[in-house]
Amino acid sequence: MSAPFEAPPGMILAGGLSRRMGGGDKGLRDLSGRPLLAHVIARMAPQLPALALNANGDPARFAPLGLKVVPDPLPGHPGPLAGVLAAMGWAQARGAPWVVTVPGDTPWLPGDLVPRLILASEDSDGIALAECGGRLHPVCGLWPVRLRATLERDIAAGARRIGDWAQRHGAARAAFAEGTPDPFANLNTPEDFARAEARR
Repeated sequence: MSAPFEAPPGMILAGGLSRRMGGGDKGLRDLSGRPLLAHVIARMAPQLPALALNANGDPARFAPLGLKVVPDPLPGHPGPLAGVLAAMGWAQARGAPWVVTVPGDTPWLPGDLVPRLILASEDSDGIALAECGGRLHPVCGLWPVRLRATLERDIAAGARRIGDWAQRHGAARAAFAEGTPDPFANLNTPEDFARAEARR
């Protein structure tokens, strides 16, 4: 399968409930003087021709970030697979055959994430996922929009685990080196934020 020749658009998935943070929008929590999501945007915007945000509820709260907000398309089916489905639909409406997704709580994503996902997709049926230190990070992925109907059907049938679904469809892996901080570390708790602040 040939990889896409141009960088695809991308979507930040921020539709989670942030239970370990006590609820609310984790991505709007301050990290070093700006929202956590702003750090993710700064990492991804240079790699992509367009960037949007997957989140539910009133989109106005994200207005300062300057991104289009796309809600989950299947109410009652939360989780990152629903976010990938939202990303596929948004990319399809733009006429793009591929879309990249990343989580909204990972402030140190690699600066070469997108090109390496594209390169890895040459060895698969189109899906490529990030891997670091032998651990898969399936929300950091490249997805062919042609699988949108299949994904929608599978979510409706009960699919929930993003890594399992991707691997059933022949996902390739783009390997990244471990580092300090971990380029794929996500911030889930107040303690995670405190440690992140101490590093900066």
